[in-house]
Amino acid sequence: MRIGGLASGMDIDQIINNMIKAKRVPLDKMKQQKQILEWKRDDYRTINTMMLGFRNQLGQLKLTSNYRARMVSSTNEEKISATVTSGASQASYTISKVEQLATAANRVSGQVEINATESFWSQLKDSSDVIWEKGVVETKHSQVKGGQIELDLNGDNIVPGTFSVDGKSYTVITAGEPTEGQVLIEDGKLTFNENEKLPEDSSVKIDYALKEKTVNHTLGKDQNMISLGKGALASLSVTVGEGTEAVTYVWDGTNNNGFGVLKNGDDVLGKVDLANGNILFELPPEELPEGTKISTTFSQNFTYFEVGAHTSKGEVNERIFVNGNESLNNVIRKVNESSAGITMFFDEHTKKITMTRKETGNFNTDGNEIFFSGGVISKVLNFENSSEESGQNAIFTINGLETERTSNTFSMNGVTFTLKQTLKETDPPITVNVSNDSEGVVKTVKDFVDQYNALIDEINKKLNEERNRKYLPLTDDEREELSDKQQEKWENLARSGLLKGDPLLSGVLTNMRMDMSSTVETNGLFRHLSAIGITTTKDYLDGGKLEINEGKLKEALEKDPEAVENLFRGTGSNDSERGVIHKLYDTVNESITKIQDRAGRATSKNQQFALGRELISVDKNIASFETRLKMQEERLWRQFTAMEKAIQRANDQSLYLMQQFGGM
Repeated sequence: MRIGGLASGMDIDQIINNMIKAKRVPLDKMKQQKQILEWKRDDYRTINTMMLGFRNQLGQLKLTSNYRARMVSSTNEEKISATVTSGASQASYTISKVEQLATAANRVSGQVEINATESFWSQLKDSSDVIWEKGVVETKHSQVKGGQIELDLNGDNIVPGTFSVDGKSYTVITAGEPTEGQVLIEDGKLTFNENEKLPEDSSVKIDYALKEKTVNHTLGKDQNMISLGKGALASLSVTVGEGTEAVTYVWDGTNNNGFGVLKNGDDVLGKVDLANGNILFELPPEELPEGTKISTTFSQNFTYFEVGAHTSKGEVNERIFVNGNESLNNVIRKVNESSAGITMFFDEHTKKITMTRKETGNFNTDGNEIFFSGGVISKVLNFENSSEESGQNAIFTINGLETERTSNTFSMNGVTFTLKQTLKETDPPITVNVSNDSEGVVKTVKDFVDQYNALIDEINKKLNEERNRKYLPLTDDEREELSDKQQEKWENLARSGLLKGDPLLSGVLTNMRMDMSSTVETNGLFRHLSAIGITTTKDYLDGGKLEINEGKLKEALEKDPEAVENLFRGTGSNDSERGVIHKLYDTVNESITKIQDRAGRATSKNQQFALGRELISVDKNIASFETRLKMQEERLWRQFTAMEKAIQRANDQSLYLMQQFGGM
């Protein structure tokens, strides 16, 4: 901090500031120049953003689907409906007969005697119809790599007969070469027989049951419960602590109102809820402090059955595992979510279950299309004596040809038909017509013209915007004298017209207009956009905007739709055969590159574009000038400080003399 003028009585600080202020004028001009360059850069980038959006639309307009829009109609939508893709040919289809609709194979069970919401174990633990196993059911998802599947699994711990991949059962071996129907589990990898290798990189679902599972826990503060996340327990042991201090508590299998007691001799650790696997500790908190290690080893009661169907993809089947704590509703949901190709539905009123294949049609003419095995589905769900109503194909006559399909919805030549009702030969035939959707093409062209006009309008505004040269960017001192609104108004005036008459943007407009008015050899009726109703407006102030005569465009689409398409997106070997869209795309793409060379992108560094390099130069000049100003200011302070010291010495001498003369 400097304090001047104590000896001279002069406001040295203000004097120096005024002297430096006069010298700052060139610096303010350089900062204004920098601001103008930044505004100019931003204006270029705004234009480029619009051009990028326009280029993206041009890329879409290269697709044939924009010009081959089709519409389809049916003379009786209640019986036959249809949809169409852009690639469909104009045609007429007459369906004179629908002998039968496609249906799905299904079965209906006998009455089911169990409650749909209560657990299987609570209702069927003593049933001879169900074979209960002990273990822990697991499901993993993995990917095939090099013909193998990586899975951290010990083959010796798998319950025999429970291993399946994507519903197909395999026998587990832990050594040797797997034969068909076997899988080798060794060193954490699953290897299949050469004839049963799964597709590379395919995702698979692996189901199996472990003989027992061990889960480790660490107790938190005042924690008196842990959850196994598994129910219908068959066995459980809990080890508290580690090493020589570890104590193991075991449930002896006794069920006391749904709970089992964990004991070590006469010592009781707590009890376990056998239905959901929650373990409740009864030891005081000081004996189970925070951080105590708990190891649980357990198994569940479970069973399984298999179900599958013949489908369009061949024979599919799935092994459905049922934990003892799951209900009928849980099992039905598992079947419906599986890849077995089957859906189930339980009817509360009749106490029966329907089992229906997801696909319609007949895929096994030699027998049943739905198959199953296992006591749960045969006995408990009561499908053992059910009869199957086979699926059937849709049979119909189209354009005089009798044919059939496995589904009521099918495609022909880009047209998707949906049969809804049967149709007798004596009924009036139903006609499905495919024709040009001129409205869809017109909308595509209108959207293109609107975005073209928006881009043209924005560029014209920048080219014709008045330059207010008397309004320069505000200096720091000028900002302090204006309100926020006044600053905003001033800056809007100061940055207007920065691109007025810009040759780069003028060149962009010229090239775009030339593309739009160019001749295209379409091998058809139309060679110019004006021939199909797209022309520039008569008002020259519009700067080359386009307007559409919709009637003329629709007429052109009816007369020669191929020529209209070629006019826009023709892809000939020479420029005269290339459509307007391709020419315009190249022009816009080249213009974007030129503007980026001038103004860069948001992610560009200043040295990568022309205006940026100018900004670097201005920044260097500003930094150099500010350094010189600082040196001049320091020199002035030294000079004024020397003056102050000289005045102070003179004052001291004067005071001394006065004191001497006063003593005489």
